[in-house]
Amino acid sequence: MADETVTETENTAATEEQATTPAPAVSEAKPTPASMPKPHAPSPAAFAKKTPAKQHAAAPTSTAAYSEDDVKAAEAFGRVDENGTVFVKDGETEREVGQFPDASKEEALALYARRFLDLKAKLDLLAGRLNSPSVKAREIDESLKLLGEETNEPAVVGDIAALKAQFEELKAAGEAKKAALAEARKAAIAKAVAERTAIVEKAEALAASLGDNTNWRSTADKFRNLFDEWQNHQRTTIRIDKPEAEALWKRFSAARTTFNQARRKWAQARDNERNHAKEVKEAIIAEANELKDSTAWGETSRKFNDLMDRWKKAGRAGRTEDDELWGKFREAADAFFNARQADRDQMNTAEKENLAKKEELLVKAEALVPVKTDAEAKKARQELAKIQEEWDQIGYVPREDMRRIENRLDAVDKQIKSVEDAAWKQSDPEADARKSSFEEQLNAQLAELDAKIAAESDPKKKAKLEAEKATKEQWLNAIK
Repeated sequence: MADETVTETENTAATEEQATTPAPAVSEAKPTPASMPKPHAPSPAAFAKKTPAKQHAAAPTSTAAYSEDDVKAAEAFGRVDENGTVFVKDGETEREVGQFPDASKEEALALYARRFLDLKAKLDLLAGRLNSPSVKAREIDESLKLLGEETNEPAVVGDIAALKAQFEELKAAGEAKKAALAEARKAAIAKAVAERTAIVEKAEALAASLGDNTNWRSTADKFRNLFDEWQNHQRTTIRIDKPEAEALWKRFSAARTTFNQARRKWAQARDNERNHAKEVKEAIIAEANELKDSTAWGETSRKFNDLMDRWKKAGRAGRTEDDELWGKFREAADAFFNARQADRDQMNTAEKENLAKKEELLVKAEALVPVKTDAEAKKARQELAKIQEEWDQIGYVPREDMRRIENRLDAVDKQIKSVEDAAWKQSDPEADARKSSFEEQLNAQLAELDAKIAAESDPKKKAKLEAEKATKEQWLNAIK
């Protein structure tokens, strides 16, 4: 659009400059090729200039450069009489087109031939302009109107019939171009409507999606971007018909209004929630200040944990106020937990001392093993009992060392117990009775198997009986 404006401004300036240039008087010196202005190609601005149909007083000098052949071809359609009057063949007739008495016949005829070529150049220029994507229907109409006047009875020498035929072709091409432009405009408007409708539908979709989980800041940014997109579309695309544009804007505006109302409602509810959260957190801070000097470490720790859970569930009171409230709660909690940590540090020192004492007892306990006889086991058990009694009186050790030293003491106890259990089994009368009864059963079963083997003639069955006998013999050897 900016390029078109610049072009139109330049064309207008060129037209004004041409329109205000005075025509040479009859008495002026006749123009010669050497004194003529240097030629230049005609521009679309020339379409705005209306050339007089006939000028007997004088003929304007042509400023375009043409080949000698072109000029001679045009001159073939005209003549100059003794008085300097120039005539042209127009169809079956001949008509006067102007006078140039102070010039030679050749110069006068060449001048009007060049005027013909100038006019033909305008037609050629319009033909090229019709192929331009920036040409407008109004420009086509104005150009054809001016060229129609100029080609009606032009004061030129050349093939007038061909010139008028070319103009008729241009008229037909111009109408076709205008029809194509109308279709293109129709398509462009439909495309612009579709694009703007898409913007509206995005806004309506945002308005329809509002709910408890809406990110209001993000959604506001999206509406702002859609509005910027709408404005940019208005500036950079073809103008939409007013009724349709107003209907689309009404839909877009309604979606924005829905969002703004919902956001205001949400903001009011948020403010109420923040006020409530502030009240709850202030009450929690008051409870924390009452607990901060307590030395009931376990119970008070649980209470502080409960306060923290309530704090998290209370919601937010706004960033600035939340930071201030949290600072007060943290101050009370730190006072208690720092005191608890100091007490724990003191306890840890005592526990480390207890660990050293128990490790000394472990050295004595581990020196009691290994034991081999029942008598050694009984003696070791007595010494271990004394060590365990002293162990229990020492007290707690650091938690990370508890399992390690307990396992070492248990290992000594298990070694002694294994010898005690073995001695008990050997002296247990019930175990001896069970062993003797099982041995008798095995001997009876072996005798029965010997009889079956002797009586069996089937090799497979006999092999199976012998395998069973071998198994029972192994059991008998194991309990002896």
